Amino acid sequence: MQSQNPLIADFVKMVNGAAGTFAGMTREAREAARERAREAFGGVDFVSREEFDAVKAMAAKARDENEALAKRIEALEAEHK
Repeated sequence: MQSQNPLIADFVKMVNGAAGTFAGMTREAREAARERAREAFGGVDFVSREEFDAVKAMAAKARDENEALAKRIEALEAEHK
């Protein structure tokens, strides 16, 4: 059953208009935030996960080699004492 009351019809139109306006403001705010983020991070170089993992593995290998060399140096120094 639909109401013929013009006051209710006007109120419904106003609420629908406000909801549409609010949705539009939300979209605009979201886009503005995205644009600010793009500007803020535009000059930053990010590395891929694969590059990060490769450098991490290289660092681990270098650390292991460093520890092995330290042990060899200790052994050589112990021989010369």
